[in-house]
Amino acid sequence: MDIQSLFSVKDKVVLVTGGAKGVGRMISEAFVRNGAKVYISSRDAAACRAACAELNALPGARGADAATPLPADLSRLDECRRLARELAAREPALHVLVHNSGATWGEAYDAFPDAAWSKLLALNLQRVFSLTQALTPLLEAAAASAAQQQQQQQQPGSSSSSSSGSGSGGEAGGPAVAADPARVIHIGSIDGIRVPALPTFAYSASKAGLHQLSRHLAAELGPRGITSNTLACGPFPSRMMAATLREFGDTIRAANPLGRIGAPSDVGGACLFLASRAGAFVNGATLVLDGGLSLMSKI
Repeated sequence: MDIQSLFSVKDKVVLVTGGAKGVGRMISEAFVRNGAKVYISSRDAAACRAACAELNALPGARGADAATPLPADLSRLDECRRLARELAAREPALHVLVHNSGATWGEAYDAFPDAAWSKLLALNLQRVFSLTQALTPLLEAAAASAAQQQQQQQQPGSSSSSSSGSGSGGEAGGPAVAADPARVIHIGSIDGIRVPALPTFAYSASKAGLHQLSRHLAAELGPRGITSNTLACGPFPSRMMAATLREFGDTIRAANPLGRIGAPSDVGGACLFLASRAGAFVNGATLVLDGGLSLMSKI
């Protein structure tokens, strides 16, 4: 198998929540530059439109429809369901769902408000489940279409029928859908793995919950042709991290074994791997994307 087909996401339909800014924008750009059809959703409709206009002009973009805005308030159940309906009206299938929308809240322990828990657990965790649930029929449709294409290619007389299952993704006689499942990618955090230095109690708990939810979804949805994986990200340049990087950026870089923070190609490349044939057999994994920062002792 050549490297172009191994890592290709060309013509895949992708939804990136929170895809207009920060890490989400990096992910959206990676897919657009590599020929995917990307839908961007967040509650900031103007930001969604602006990001899509910029993305559609990039080299490698498939055209004026490479990126399309579908704004929604993803903290609300009714908005998650509306987004799913709108996407279904436009596309027969969804190949990749990237859950990137999220929020944080930092406040001293003695003053940490109950409202922070309600807000962050809803957006960072509960609605991830809600949106995945609402989009499952479209994800299943993508997996079924891939299975059908594979079966056609393996018919006697087809150009790939003599390849001894080289693209089958499993043993002979196994489920054909395993070769190119639909993907759910969760953008988690190393703060869901280690205890963070800052008082972001609800954020770290929500991300730890997200990592476990992803594993649970992997077990539930795998038989339906859908994988679920998490990127536990370290510091990347974004609005959410801006204040922390202004105050502690030099310290964070010095503490990282690689001496830097994350770059767009790091998170974009990881998503392309998980969404491509190269990552088709990865399911239920939490890939730590931090340059080794979380390995370092605070003592």
